[in-house]
Amino acid sequence: MRAATRFDLVQKDIPEAWYNIAADMPTPMPPPLNPATNEPMAPELMEAIFPKAIIAQEMSSERYIEIPEEVREVLSLWRPTPLMRSVRLERALDTPAHIYYKYEGVSPAGSHKPNSAVPQAWYNKQEGVKRLATETGAGQWGRSLALACRMFGLECIVYMVGSSYRQKPYRRMAMETWGATVHASPSQETEFGRRIRAEMPDTAGSLGIAISEAVEDTVTHPGTKYALGSVLNHVCLHQTVIGLEALQQMEMAGEYPDVVIGCAGGGSNFAGIAFPFLRQNLTGGKKTRLLAIEPESCPSLTKGEFRYDFGDMAMTTPLMKMYTMGHDFMPPALHAGGLRYHGMAPTVSHLKNLDLIEARSYGQHEVFEAATLFARTEGLIPAPESSHAIKAVIDEALEAKREGKKRVIVFNLSGHGLLDLTSFEAYRTGSLNL
Repeated sequence: MRAATRFDLVQKDIPEAWYNIAADMPTPMPPPLNPATNEPMAPELMEAIFPKAIIAQEMSSERYIEIPEEVREVLSLWRPTPLMRSVRLERALDTPAHIYYKYEGVSPAGSHKPNSAVPQAWYNKQEGVKRLATETGAGQWGRSLALACRMFGLECIVYMVGSSYRQKPYRRMAMETWGATVHASPSQETEFGRRIRAEMPDTAGSLGIAISEAVEDTVTHPGTKYALGSVLNHVCLHQTVIGLEALQQMEMAGEYPDVVIGCAGGGSNFAGIAFPFLRQNLTGGKKTRLLAIEPESCPSLTKGEFRYDFGDMAMTTPLMKMYTMGHDFMPPALHAGGLRYHGMAPTVSHLKNLDLIEARSYGQHEVFEAATLFARTEGLIPAPESSHAIKAVIDEALEAKREGKKRVIVFNLSGHGLLDLTSFEAYRTGSLNL
């Protein structure tokens, strides 16, 4: 009998509410601090860059937060996303493990990022905002916000890390097709960008620099707010539609995961798949292992310090307690540019500090080796970011083989790699950066 390979929700609908992990944390998270006073950040001080509804979500400890119907209507263009069984990969590995992946590459932008871009654009629209400024690393978030802004009639300005701007031109083209204005960061558009260009003319850029430029753009242009694609609590909240759907789909499959895996750069990808399963650990007696996978070249969770730090290089953001490599950290120009942030989401960091999740890092060559095996067995070419999770999945499946025990593995395939083929070509030809 052929094993089933796809499990959709019985009702073709998405969750009616997001899940907020803050409600179930054993100890409260350290609050963001005002860098001028080192006191907890007052919500009203964030109104210069965020709409009030987003600030309320950022500070909320409510377990479930209702998804507005207008947001659900847009999300329903591609949600619920399929849960797939990797039968061919299992056979190639000759493992007793059952491997499932939640495939977010079916969104119009090709990744999980619209799950937060759509509600952020909608909330800003409701408060009369005309223009959104943001940063993007590999371009997944920039594409998603450009799409969301187009749907709700907002102007979109994107500061794209310079190395990715040059390595991933098709991501920029997609943003511009949807009407966004895209600047390679550091740019000539902001005072901070011009300063960095003068001080470091050969820099490849970083998310810390791009965030600084986007925040400066926000506060110097009337009618503008800032949108962030990862790290903050409200972004992780929006992404939990992934795990909430996966919980129901695994029930349909008649199995429950022993391990849940997601790649981790800023943290929203991992949070989206892991947090709903973590709730089952915290409140339902489950013991699922939760693995966050990051690159060795930017290993905030595995080698960073757990302390208060700025979210950007110019030190304009609140201080957040997180695992960090330092706000002035300059990562190498990875092809998997979306995992190059110097810090990790405060929620993910807090959970790691409490030993409720695990973290692991891999080098880029072994990640692309895993991605190539996945593509050649399952057919889908994965995004380089998601391929970090695939490497961990393969290791877990091989460990199950050595033990001779079944292991149910679920991971988040957060995007396709169809715009990353130059990266795969570099791997095949031996010219991929270390």
